[in-house]
Amino acid sequence: MPAIHLADTGRRGSCKAPLPPLSEPLDVDTQAFDEVIGQARAPVLVDFWADWRGPCKMSAPEVATLAREMAGKALVLKVDTERNPDLAQRFRIQSIPNFMVFRNGTETLQRAGVVPGAEMRRWIERTA
Repeated sequence: MPAIHLADTGRRGSCKAPLPPLSEPLDVDTQAFDEVIGQARAPVLVDFWADWRGPCKMSAPEVATLAREMAGKALVLKVDTERNPDLAQRFRIQSIPNFMVFRNGTETLQRAGVVPGAEMRRWIERTA
């Protein structure tokens, strides 16, 4: 699905079955990150994380829940800083988990550390 439509509800081409908006965190590489951030019409929360880091594992359920709750209103991306060090460097990520919110391709917020899902939701709602 094109990045511009990830938050949209649509229909499948041949069978016309409903196609719901993205409702789970999308693990992205640099190319997909740039595409989604550049095209998304909805706010985008990005979770910069690494599998080996305990606090990142603690945040993962909150991030997944947020993606389900905000489906159709926002997108949630996950960037593994071990596999995508270029993105971590571009945004000067020095500690993880680190969260960023983008709206219309522009960074509106960056916060490091474990936070509750309700706080992440407030970040997104402030940018909508």
